[in-house]
Amino acid sequence: MTAADGAPILCLNGGSSSLKMAVFDFAANSERRLLSGFVEGIGTGEGRFSLRDGDRVVADQKQNVTDHRSASRVAFAALQQQGLKAFAGCGHRIVHGGPTLHEPSRIDEKLKATLKQLIPFAPLHLPSEIALIESVSEHFPDLPQVACFDTAFHFRLPEVARNFALPRKLREQGIRRYGFHGLSYEYVVSELGSEIGERAIIAHLGNGASMVALKNGSPVDTSMGLTPAGGFMMGTRTGDLDPGVLLYLLRQGWSSDALGRLIDRESGLLGVSGNSSDMKTLLDERATSSHAAEAVEMFCYQVRKFVGAYAAVLGGLDTLVFTGGIGERAAQIRAEICQGLSYLGIELDSGQNARHSEVISTESSHCKVRVVKTDEDLMIARHTRRVVMR
Repeated sequence: MTAADGAPILCLNGGSSSLKMAVFDFAANSERRLLSGFVEGIGTGEGRFSLRDGDRVVADQKQNVTDHRSASRVAFAALQQQGLKAFAGCGHRIVHGGPTLHEPSRIDEKLKATLKQLIPFAPLHLPSEIALIESVSEHFPDLPQVACFDTAFHFRLPEVARNFALPRKLREQGIRRYGFHGLSYEYVVSELGSEIGERAIIAHLGNGASMVALKNGSPVDTSMGLTPAGGFMMGTRTGDLDPGVLLYLLRQGWSSDALGRLIDRESGLLGVSGNSSDMKTLLDERATSSHAAEAVEMFCYQVRKFVGAYAAVLGGLDTLVFTGGIGERAAQIRAEICQGLSYLGIELDSGQNARHSEVISTESSHCKVRVVKTDEDLMIARHTRRVVMR
């Protein structure tokens, strides 16, 4: 079966404790999403499986799954029940491509071996993503699989932005800025085309959040670094942190595992609020909770600070784009981030912002502010289709 035969494309996006999936039909040059779903809470004992056909809920149930292999079996069984038994290809979002993997690539034993070597770069994500690749091979032995790397978009960052101020011998070991959310940024750039302008910033704001500065659509700097923990604060991640903090905690007897949990799972909005990593919850609670209010204020402050820094890198700003779950749906957050950015020519239209319009700046604003709904799954599907049709 090849993409030319008209079979749909399956997309899998494995997180540390979740699996998202989507199925796309490219028949007659369409890009129609047939189904989308997720398994969340993998390994927690409180899992949930959901599947949708557009706005119609096909399945929504508690599903106790112990690992990503068992989650994939749940997903494949549900697809089969919907009559989807054959695919032209399966595309995977792979969070980290390391120093050498920066193009969508057909997965074979050699590439899989390379991914296993890269696990130290992304220990929370790569093991589960490799498990998904192996599960697909077991369930669909002849199905072509394609790796789509979230770091690829940033591969050609200028040297001045990609390198840390560390000894060169560490740089040679692959310790550098890689950047993430590349599939999301790639989609936004493809959607806006020339409308993105010469100097643009895209802020992907969700539970994981980052920012990229673009010159004529090409990245010149990005907030995440060697791992997705860098940049500004996120749902549960610290963002940039004085390395001395980690040295202090190490000297106090903290283990590397404890530090890993602190950086990735216990900090950010959750750590500051002491209650939740969910921005909607924090916005609802900030009138009565000073900790929730502080978490929201810190998030907006840090994002605003990065916008200013990247505007300096770009020599001005023509377009600011909000995307990701928070960026697309939280009008209050967009407004508070843009407060104090009038010196960059940003002037929001409060009505358009409240309606989540595509353009939320005023007609007189010198910098156009946009909201773009991202679609990483569609980018995975496009790359997968192109690779399997070669």
